[in-house]
Amino acid sequence: MKKYEKFEKKCQEIRADNEKILEEFEEWLEKSGASARTISKHSNNVEFFINEFLLSEDATPAKEGSNSVNMFLGYWFIKKAGWSSESAIRGNASSLKKFYQFLFEKGETTQEDLDELSQTIKIEMPRWLGNMERYDDPDIEEMSGVWQH
Repeated sequence: MKKYEKFEKKCQEIRADNEKILEEFEEWLEKSGASARTISKHSNNVEFFINEFLLSEDATPAKEGSNSVNMFLGYWFIKKAGWSSESAIRGNASSLKKFYQFLFEKGETTQEDLDELSQTIKIEMPRWLGNMERYDDPDIEEMSGVWQH
């Protein structure tokens, strides 16, 4: 089997797992009292992260993706999602915090990973929002001027 075929097979397996995880996440949100609209928003945000971003270069399972949030919200989401905006970045950060809290309660990730995710979001949010603002700025012609590291 060729390398790409192995990658695609692994991605298909992860997508099948992700479908189940998303259903459980939606049930968890419902039990917490979230509205149907809120559940849909969080589920859509998480689905994009786990099925598009985490499977774009490596076949990364959802439970192993919390350490990729910085790259996702600070760069990839801004470039790849046509609907990216400052409020969308904030909304995705909120959804991902809830999702990884759910995975922690399920025993699929550690307290350390959850704490690191929360800290990353807290510290990096201003940079992500700045990247978004510069990305949308028509006066910035050179893309290298957009991304702060």
